[in-house]
Amino acid sequence: MNVLRRCLKEDRFAVVIRTFSLFCVIISTAAFASAQRGAMSPNQGEADGVSAGGNWLEFSSTDKMTGANKVRFELQANNYFHEDPDYKPRVNLLCSNGKLKLGDFNPGVRLPPPNRPGFWGQPQLGVEVRVDDAHYFKGWNWMRGHFLSMDKGTVRALIGAQIFNVKLPTRSGRQIAEFSPAGLNLDQVKQACDLTPKKPSKD
Repeated sequence: MNVLRRCLKEDRFAVVIRTFSLFCVIISTAAFASAQRGAMSPNQGEADGVSAGGNWLEFSSTDKMTGANKVRFELQANNYFHEDPDYKPRVNLLCSNGKLKLGDFNPGVRLPPPNRPGFWGQPQLGVEVRVDDAHYFKGWNWMRGHFLSMDKGTVRALIGAQIFNVKLPTRSGRQIAEFSPAGLNLDQVKQACDLTPKKPSKD
């Protein structure tokens, strides 16, 4: 009788273990599927992100005052900067009514002061850029210490690249944001931003 009770207890324990394992598999699968579909938008009035191919996400919204159709393509870096291990650097392509309005690089940390003037005297921060096998230096417009406005030539090089790295000064020293932009649906970008890929330009 004791042996029978022991067997029944062991059978119940095995059922519990199998049920728990199945539950974990279901939860993991759901989380993975959700991650593949997209991500919640942090911006009010903007639809949640959907995959735009590769590691890119596409977010859409409508300007409440002008009615303009707005699309934002976001690519997060593969790594973090030292100051904030919870927020990856990222690139955003902001488009409105079928045209690119801004390509910005957000390092996820507060930028140091600008270190050079632009052509019109606007404050800029000097950065090093790698696009695949090309390597060059750029001055990007310094926007309130939070992000840098990228030049259109670099944006066009980025969307057709396999490797995109940005090295810049930060408060913790010079750091590199490493991106994997391959896989972007270029037809979506052409339709939303009127952008096509182009080989890197140093100008």
